Amino acid sequence: MNFMLQNFMQEEDVRLETTRARLANVLKRHEELKERLSRDSDKMVYERLQKEFEVARAAQTEEVYIDGEQWNDGLLATIRERVHMEADRKAMLDAGMLPDHHFEGKFTYTDGNKVICCLEGARIGIQYETSFAGESHELYHCVLESRSFLEKMTVVEHTVPFFLPIREAENDLLSSNAMKFIDYIGDLVQAYVDRREQLNLIKELYGNQIGELYHSLQYHVIEFVLNVFDCKVTVSLRYADIVSILPTRVRVLAWPVHPSKKNVSRKVNEFPVAQSVPARLSYAEDALQMMALPEGLKNFYTCAGHKEKKI
Repeated sequence: MNFMLQNFMQEEDVRLETTRARLANVLKRHEELKERLSRDSDKMVYERLQKEFEVARAAQTEEVYIDGEQWNDGLLATIRERVHMEADRKAMLDAGMLPDHHFEGKFTYTDGNKVICCLEGARIGIQYETSFAGESHELYHCVLESRSFLEKMTVVEHTVPFFLPIREAENDLLSSNAMKFIDYIGDLVQAYVDRREQLNLIKELYGNQIGELYHSLQYHVIEFVLNVFDCKVTVSLRYADIVSILPTRVRVLAWPVHPSKKNVSRKVNEFPVAQSVPARLSYAEDALQMMALPEGLKNFYTCAGHKEKKI
């Protein structure tokens, strides 16, 4: 038994060292990609598009607030027709084929967290407003264009972070269902901000108990270590659905910090913790899979504290 346990520990040490080496490489790439995010060219695109959206909204004659039922394929077709009519009108005006006083109404449409504007050059601009816990966060933009009303639209510019799959969504959705594509990008950026801010909140609340911490650029992989109740608790979250704020797979393991101090096995969540074999905390996994990260972690601490008293 001792021989098997020793082999297990040696194999575990090798796996941990391999994981640490891979993690160090990932973190290095992470920093390089973060630097790319902050390049001046990216900021210039954001500032230029933000200014263009502000000008378009200032020039509007009416801002139309729509709800879920009003936002449909028919309305999108109307918006597409308007931007091409406006482009034709401007071309005729520049060519002197229309009098200077000829004027067409300009509209901006607002639906939830997105604002849809008619931009110059037969382009449709969508501005996405993100938030967390009632507070506003970043604005993101996506500009769509087509050569004619009947042709498919393409993404010509955007300020969505480069590591989010906007181009994949364009290939999969835009030509077949433009409305679904527009909604999907809104869900995508909002879920990204939500997952990121969830992690920021737990760092603020439990920072003194959090040890090693890793997250992917998309925040769809999150791993961290908690030092609680004489145990090292490893938490691993996976979000297979990139537009979800709840994980699809959770693994929580408790490792005793000083197993040699006790000659008898302790129990955590009715799983024996002997030597250095981890115990799987199913109650914590359930909480983290059903709740947002801050609420799930709070529930874990409550349940863990209660179970600790019984041990």
